[in-house]
This record gives sequence, C-alpha cells and structure tokens, in this order.
Amino acid sequence: MASQLCVLFARTLKVPVVMTDLSADRAEAGLRNVLEQISTLVAKGRMGQGEATLIRTLVSASHEQSVLADADFVIEAVFEDLEVKKAVFAAAEAVVSDTCVLATNTSSLSVSDMAKDLRHPERVIGFHFFNPVAVMALLEIAPTALTDPATTATAFAAGKGLGKTCVLVQDAPCFVVNRLLVRFLCELWRVVDEGTEFEVADRAAHLMGVPMGAFELLALVGPPVAFHSAQTMVDAFPDRFYGSENMRRVVESGATAFWTRSPEGGRVIDPDVRALYEMGDTRLTAEQVRDRVADALADEAAIMLSEGVVAEPQDIDLCMLLGVGWPMSNGGLTPYLDRIGASERASGRRFLPVGVASV
Repeated sequence: MASQLCVLFARTLKVPVVMTDLSADRAEAGLRNVLEQISTLVAKGRMGQGEATLIRTLVSASHEQSVLADADFVIEAVFEDLEVKKAVFAAAEAVVSDTCVLATNTSSLSVSDMAKDLRHPERVIGFHFFNPVAVMALLEIAPTALTDPATTATAFAAGKGLGKTCVLVQDAPCFVVNRLLVRFLCELWRVVDEGTEFEVADRAAHLMGVPMGAFELLALVGPPVAFHSAQTMVDAFPDRFYGSENMRRVVESGATAFWTRSPEGGRVIDPDVRALYEMGDTRLTAEQVRDRVADALADEAAIMLSEGVVAEPQDIDLCMLLGVGWPMSNGGLTPYLDRIGASERASGRRFLPVGVASV
C-alpha cells in the first residue's frame, strides 16, 4: 500500500515524496517497488517517459526520520497494529513541524487512540484509501474529537487533489465500508458454521447483486486480513459481529483461498479447508441466507446513522459504491434494503422516502 500511495502522491500532486522505513534495506526495497510500478505503467502505455522521469526525481527513500523535517503531510501505512502505528507517529512528531498533518491509512483501528499520547493530537486524522489505490475512488476521512478544523480542511484538499471522492466519517471501528463489509462477511461465516454449504452462501451474495461471495472475496483480501478486521469488530460489538472459530482455524492453517479446481476442472471448496470446519446441521436456502445478510446490513446501517458515523444514508451508499463495488444497478445499499423490506424488518422504518433512488 505504501508504494502505491507514493506513486499516487507524486503523480497527481507533483510534489516531492519521501518513503521511510525501519532500515535502509527496507526503505530501498520500497523505493524499488515504486520504480517497478512506474516502469509497468510506462510499459502498458499508461504513463509517458517524460512523466516517469519527473516522478522518479520526486520520489526518494530513507531509514532516517530526519528526512521528514520539512514535510507538510505525513501518512503512515504500516500494518494494522495500534502500538506500531503509535510508535511511527511518535517518531514522526519528534522531527516534523507543529503544523505538519499526521494522517493514518488505518482501515480498522482507532485514530483517537493513535493520537492521544502525542504532543499535538489536533493534527492527526484518518485518511483511509482502498486497494488498488490508483483505481478505487473513495477516501474515508476520519477526524477525531481533537482534530483541528484546519487539519480536516487540509485532508479534504489533499484528497481532492489526489482525485478522490472524500467522505467525512466518524472515528469509529472500521469506519463505513469495512464495518459493513465485515458485518456481511460475519453473517455469511455464521450461516456456514451453522450448516449451510459454502456454495449456497456465495450464491446468496450473488442474489444481492454483489459480484463476489464471502468465500470468493477471501481469495482477494486474504483470510488473515479479513479475520483481523472481523476480530476488531467482534471486540467492539460482540452482540452483533460473529467470531468464527472455523475461520480462526483457516487463518492458523495458512490457507489463502477457499475455492480450488477439482481434478475434473470444476470449482470446489479446497478439501483441506473443508476438513478444518466443524459445521452444524442447519441448512438454509440461498434466498434465506440473502435475507439474513440483508437484515444484518440494514441493522448495522441504521445503527451507524444513529451513532453519527456518517450524516445521511446517501453517504453510506456512496461509500459502498466506490469503496467495495456495490452494484450501481441497485442504486446504492440503502435503497436496495428499502426495496426488499430489510430496513423495516431491522429497524421498523425505511432509510429513504418511497420513490427516492439515492445515488
């Protein structure tokens, strides 16, 4: 992610970008990754030689924190560990100016917790991109209760300059997209643990118009990443988010995907993964699973709106369309949930007035 961000900032804003890491070897490896991305873009005809030469001159790498002294905007993109991120910010704050913005690309952790021990927590803000960075248009911007308005304004200006659609979100676990995506995944994991076949669970997602089912999606994001995000939400809201021991065993096994090819060439669940599962005997149809998942999403969206995670249902729709690829043909998540009755089943009322198509 860090190298993708480096290319994006240098290419769109045409400003000097420096990457830092713990050692010279790691910093140089990051820089090589950036240069390889540039070469690939040139080879595919998506970048001219002149632009490539300019970006190469704008990008540098170092293991010395002192190179950040003149930075106006620092964004951390290390792995999802709160203590590691706090250490990164503490090291950066020791050398940057008092007006430098400290942004985090966290997808699930508390921005407030990252900022609370700093001398200037008012310049910290969530700045969450989606993968692949150059393609996904959404940027979730999450100020904390202590974030200065000037910091928020700077973050929005930077996001706009990067060509992203910025949505203001509350500093809440997993923000908007990942919170709803995790609720979606957890509900599908739950029905499989209870006894529904993997194939039926993925087919239920397709009935909603979603291009990938829960177990197909895991091959893209990776079981450890998905499980980590799920555990963040289970810890925060154990009454609503389901912790799957079967998924824990999959992650501990090192498996990277659920689906594989049979000797005959057909698509099947990996026998080694299936062997890890202890399943109940409650088997639902794809339509029943779809309704379970839709009701869970409606419940979570209603709670998010009541908590002020976003200002209105259209913010949720925009985030899901641009951040996770919710089908445009459905008009957005909340009107879809209204149309199939999930909103009223979950909270007793619609998200939008009758006839409103949202996004």
